Amino acid sequence: MPSRSEITYFGAGPALLPTEVLEDAAKALVNYQDTGLGIAEHSHRSQLATDIINKAKADLASCLDVPGDYEILFMHGGGTGEFSATAYNFAGAWVANKQKELGLDSTKPEDVQKLKEVVDKGLKLDYLVTGGWSQKASAEAERLFGAEHVNIVADSRKENGGKFGSIPDESTWNLSKDAALVYYCANETVDGVEFPAFPKALEPGPDGKGPIVIADMSSNILTQKIPVKNFSAIFFGAQKNLGPTGITVVILKKSFLPPVTSQPSPALMRKLGLPIPPIILQYETIAKNNSLYNTLSIFDVYIIGQVLQRMLKTYPDKVAGQQAVTDKKAQLVYDAIEAYPDVYRVIPAKATRSRVNVCFRVNKGGDVDAAEKAFLAQGTAQGLTGLKGHRSLGGIRASLYNSVPLEGAEKLAKFIRDFATS
Repeated sequence: MPSRSEITYFGAGPALLPTEVLEDAAKALVNYQDTGLGIAEHSHRSQLATDIINKAKADLASCLDVPGDYEILFMHGGGTGEFSATAYNFAGAWVANKQKELGLDSTKPEDVQKLKEVVDKGLKLDYLVTGGWSQKASAEAERLFGAEHVNIVADSRKENGGKFGSIPDESTWNLSKDAALVYYCANETVDGVEFPAFPKALEPGPDGKGPIVIADMSSNILTQKIPVKNFSAIFFGAQKNLGPTGITVVILKKSFLPPVTSQPSPALMRKLGLPIPPIILQYETIAKNNSLYNTLSIFDVYIIGQVLQRMLKTYPDKVAGQQAVTDKKAQLVYDAIEAYPDVYRVIPAKATRSRVNVCFRVNKGGDVDAAEKAFLAQGTAQGLTGLKGHRSLGGIRASLYNSVPLEGAEKLAKFIRDFATS
């Protein structure tokens, strides 16, 4: 059996974690800070747990240069849970702001009726559909709110023969005038599509005002600098670049929380014919309780904190340092693939291909299936594992998350070249 040091794992998630972090966590799981209890056994209501949460929040804010007018939440439910949570919370905020703007009293039936007319005509949730995850996010919004309230700004399948693999030109986007949110997935893990930069069509104007932008950054968070102030919310599952499965992080603009914005009452939402979120998906409830409304896995947050501290120690320039490494790893692998166009084909368009999920096909000897099986088998024999593509897309997928070292990317690039010429 191979040892851990002999394996380079390119799986799409749960992803590789730094060995030193796991070794430290293993000790903490048995006896944390000489308390005689493992970290998973301490109460989530203890000061110890609060300190772990607050330290992880502070270190994440430091890594990403998160401004002080944003809150960081640790939640349950994964990215899929956030498909629901973002729709619930931002639709609710839209309703609350419309009620305030129009000066309507929710205790007066005639005012409720006026507000309902505004909701029926004007509530829109905008979605950019560029891959499987954004498609699922838009489908969830439609399931919760109805197709009449969901606007598909663009769908890359319409320009790509019914398949994902590109991002439509911004000139073709059909943005709503007053959307409750504009959602996009910054990196589509399955399809290998990544937005190369923040979309110009969504940038704030000179007055600082712009669309309410929500981004799913589950697979490319902490791989590049991001203009946090352009977003109303960013969410990401921890299991790619941050920690183990089980924690979902939300970076939320505080203006969408009390006292600035409070969610409408359940009674009002019912009268408006709109859904009410489960309380564990309500941002103001989670924020009010410092992510401890219900039992949170402090062990998982501890590992997140250790990963963040390791990044801060490794890169004095924080996420910018990691970005340079991520870009170099991606360049190494893509250069190797493109050196042999008769053997390999990158699936997504070059302008939008992902730096962290490299998706490609292998066609050696005219038999794609046989070539890819051989590629995977020979790769595994060399300690290069987790390379099989997603079941919906097939092919090969190399996920170059932060815990994959530069040497791992170099080893993969060499194997790609050797396989092509063998």
